[in-house]
Amino acid sequence: MTAHPAVAVGGAGGAKPTIVLVHGAFADGSSWNGVIERLKRRGYTVMAPANPLRGLYSDAAYIASVLKSIKGPIVLAGHSYGGAVISTAAAGNPRVKSLVYINALMPDVGESGMSLSARFPSALATATDSVPYKSVDMSGTDLYLKRDKVHPVFANCLSESQANLLGVTQRPAATTAFSETAKVAAWKDIPSWALVGRQDMTISPDQERFQAKRAHSHTEEIDSCHVSLIAEPDAVADLILQAATAAG
Repeated sequence: MTAHPAVAVGGAGGAKPTIVLVHGAFADGSSWNGVIERLKRRGYTVMAPANPLRGLYSDAAYIASVLKSIKGPIVLAGHSYGGAVISTAAAGNPRVKSLVYINALMPDVGESGMSLSARFPSALATATDSVPYKSVDMSGTDLYLKRDKVHPVFANCLSESQANLLGVTQRPAATTAFSETAKVAAWKDIPSWALVGRQDMTISPDQERFQAKRAHSHTEEIDSCHVSLIAEPDAVADLILQAATAAG
């Protein structure tokens, strides 16, 4: 999938917050399409910026810069690795009124995606290939989902053909996205909502429950896999709307 600039859609003035949706690894903003349609119908302005997937610090700095361009209150939602990004990007921004975590990472200070997955193992550990990359000013290692693991591990609640398409169009994440440790945790200061997918094979449901409990998040569980935002857009949109109503 190709990265694209953030585009505001929908349109509502007054006290309604802008909803910003941050995708995770192996995906892009289009993974939120079904959720965006539902939020637009409720009159919200929505943005789904491209998460660079180059490293927690640089990704969070980029998303923080996007947030600075928005006037008024903000509801910030993250899927998967996007949860780690929003936990850093929202820190110190008083206009972020609610955080929403969808099958997401919620690291505390000093934790990383890798340290959390070591504590709560999942099938993702054996589902990726490492590929070196190099650009003009940087080099490192990218992680790709193995094609035969996309359906059983990443998207087991979708059809095999849908999952295969996600595999073909996936965006890799640099290993630094998961190895860099969080320096802040915005969920300690900002009210949060969390969705747990009971069939999640990418992030352990036990990890999602643990994170939500310690963050005192308003938590819901559904029978869905890691890509609940694609498989169950109604449930995901409803949770975000709860956070938006509270923020408004």
